[in-house]
Amino acid sequence: MPDPTLQSHVQLGRHPEHPDAVTATITGSDTYAARALLSVRGFRPTGDQTMILARIDHEEPYYADRAAHALREAGVTVEVTPVLQQDIEAEWTWADYPMHWLNREEIREVSDAAQKIHDDIVSGRLVIHAHAHDGWTHVAVGTYRDGDSIHLHGEDHLRQVALTYDTPTEAIAEFQKLYGEAVRPGPAPTTETEQRAAEALATTTTAAPPSARPELAPAPQRLAVETVPVHAADAGDHEALLHDFLASHADWEKVRTGDENTTVVSHESLTLRALFDYDAAGRDIKWTFAAYETPVSDLLWHGTATASTPAQIVGTLLNTITSENAWGYGPSTSITETAIAKATRPLTDAGWKHTIDGRYITWQAPGTHAAGVQFDAFAAQQPNSPLSTWTLWGGHADHQPNWALHLSAKAPTALLQNLTFEMAHGQGLRPPSRSTRPTLTAAAPLPPTIPPPSNAVRAR
Repeated sequence: MPDPTLQSHVQLGRHPEHPDAVTATITGSDTYAARALLSVRGFRPTGDQTMILARIDHEEPYYADRAAHALREAGVTVEVTPVLQQDIEAEWTWADYPMHWLNREEIREVSDAAQKIHDDIVSGRLVIHAHAHDGWTHVAVGTYRDGDSIHLHGEDHLRQVALTYDTPTEAIAEFQKLYGEAVRPGPAPTTETEQRAAEALATTTTAAPPSARPELAPAPQRLAVETVPVHAADAGDHEALLHDFLASHADWEKVRTGDENTTVVSHESLTLRALFDYDAAGRDIKWTFAAYETPVSDLLWHGTATASTPAQIVGTLLNTITSENAWGYGPSTSITETAIAKATRPLTDAGWKHTIDGRYITWQAPGTHAAGVQFDAFAAQQPNSPLSTWTLWGGHADHQPNWALHLSAKAPTALLQNLTFEMAHGQGLRPPSRSTRPTLTAAAPLPPTIPPPSNAVRAR
């Protein structure tokens, strides 16, 4: 049943500057549900009250219509502009579609699978090792951060998984054997369709009143963006990340804190919790994480992330702690050399060099973008200490970074390995003119204290 207290309005219309894209303007006193429902259907935030749907299969009207139905079922008022409504109702087919035996719905399924592959590459979940041109189209070999290695065939809405392998070594060796001298490192050059989608998502828009028509609104300001290693990327929208996480993980929910400036989200087991500070900015702590063996036990491990941390890296942490390996070491287990080597293997495989300075081991990123991962051997022997055993950072220097993510001694090896993989291989976006120098402070603030699970009061 729709919630009668929900007061929000969504206007869907064509993007004024990118005609393939669809904009969503969200207004009202409670926009959380609307933003969450739009995000799980492919819309991405581009402003305080705006989101954009930009796909590589030109199916934006179809998915905008599905989003409108979902919003209305949730009790959200939805207005679809006449131009977009006309596109939704129009019938069209792909010219010279190569798989001519497929009907319209089957073509849409193929295109949606290609869209998911594209999204996985852009988000860094699928890392492309190499590509080639087979004489007809581009092919590539890549590895999912949390899964198999694959061969890809085709471009844009025709891209498909051709072969699956258990290991990257096997996949890359077979790719080299198949395509020989045509193989080139990294992903293939972006297509015009991919560039248009990226440009649409890189715009910032100002919310228009519900009665306004987006087709006639002034064009939004365009931001030139560049692809950079994820550790050098913009922070992105952490609030949207939180909304997306809650919308896609039904076993997590909000918990009352009595403070309107913070939100605590808790796993249904009451052993994993995260505190989100809406007011934190720059090098202030935005996220505080805590894990317990049981709802009434002492703290097992904890972590923090600054507001300037790239959202992709925080997203990797959130996605990892939803797995069954989130609890890491037992209460009496110490960190071994084997565990350290396993946690940092993605860095060494990617050419990050490490140095030892007293109690610290530091892995430095190659290239022009400063970043690193630091292990504190002293803190590792103090599992109940507030000291950070692991520090992931980007920009400037390790003692005064642009952003930092800290983890305590008993953080899970699987979590660290996923984070270092993201650091080594992930890619993100940032405006090239953005100043990357932080506002330096004498010391980072202490993280907020998350109330223990035994005191949790579930939000109704």
